[in-house]
Amino acid sequence: MALLPATARRVLGSLERVQPRLVLADSDTASDVLTFLGRANLVSDDGIRLQAAGGVLAMTAAALAPQGLFDQSPTVLAMRIVHADPELECDIVVDELTRDDDERMLRLPETGRSPAWAGIAPPRGGWASMGALDAATIAQRAQWGISAVARGTPPGAGEDAVRTLRASIWGEPDDELQELPRGVAFAAHAFGFISGEESVSVTASGRWTRLAFRRGHVLTRGPAVSGLTAVRSTGRTQDSSPAV
Repeated sequence: MALLPATARRVLGSLERVQPRLVLADSDTASDVLTFLGRANLVSDDGIRLQAAGGVLAMTAAALAPQGLFDQSPTVLAMRIVHADPELECDIVVDELTRDDDERMLRLPETGRSPAWAGIAPPRGGWASMGALDAATIAQRAQWGISAVARGTPPGAGEDAVRTLRASIWGEPDDELQELPRGVAFAAHAFGFISGEESVSVTASGRWTRLAFRRGHVLTRGPAVSGLTAVRSTGRTQDSSPAV
């Protein structure tokens, strides 16, 4: 199954031209979507991206994302794929959904969201194996990070201070996670992807790395290569040595 529906439309900030309801496979799937949204809302207020086409609905949320132009935090996304009505097509970001009288349906809000992370997407192909990680290790690193955030947050800390602390802990490469940002463990924990013993496949394509759990996917986007090279000295100073 493809990670993203190939024919889904672009992200919309307005939902005026979108059908007011999501039509899903069954009531259990509708509950699954609400659970994913609930978990996403505990992590941030950015909402979730809903991409539907060909009977598939891909739900994506940001566990970690840069908050400004100079923020070097990695992008870490959680994704879960469920079955939907074959006629459903959309590409929207919302922060709320409500039950409909028909248990297969969820009502959309009147307006959508436009977070910056929703403007990027992992590639659909070119994924190469990078080995595997044990789910227990991922869970342990998530718990370590949660404890580190709790220990590092002083009483009365402001929102900006807490955000900076979280970004430093979750954005740091972790040698127990193949040098991936620790935020991949946080995403797996926060979205309920870790369940019992599991060998989690790790694949990469370009700047993106994907962890494939039975319950969903965690994707992280690494920093861009600047393309700049070191500047070579073309002159001599008093302390410089001649080139050899």
